[in-house]
Amino acid sequence: MKQLEILLKELNIEHDKYEHEALHTIEDVKKCEKTFDGLFCKNMFLKDKKGEYFLFCTPAEKAINQNTLQKQIGSKRLSFASADRLKEVLDLTPGSVCPFGIMNDDNNLVKVVIDCELIGQEKILFHPMINTSTISISYDDLIKFITHCGNEHMVVEV
Repeated sequence: MKQLEILLKELNIEHDKYEHEALHTIEDVKKCEKTFDGLFCKNMFLKDKKGEYFLFCTPAEKAINQNTLQKQIGSKRLSFASADRLKEVLDLTPGSVCPFGIMNDDNNLVKVVIDCELIGQEKILFHPMINTSTISISYDDLIKFITHCGNEHMVVEV
């Protein structure tokens, strides 16, 4: 997490950081979300039948239609990638998936897929690669971070 904070500072990305007990589920988030300023997101590390990786970011409580998502990103047979792949590609563990993990994606294998509801948000909340903290950044700064890391990204409506 220290490397992430250094990178955010180097990129002039304003952020707020919140320390808290481990949050494992959306239900855990709901219990404490009123103490944070911003929109909580859920993040899913996905893989398709061609072996391509996607990191999907969407508002935490939004229900996702997998068929719609697959069509939007031009993929077939989308599923969750294994914990082993998550560790190998992003150096993350289940429960800590977040877009900040792409800073560990040296080969830019992961395409970041962003729900259109995040566009223009001033404070989007993500775990900073560990589920005992939360960082808020703006949508514009999220795009700046992704661009700096060199990963492709796209916005979808699901």
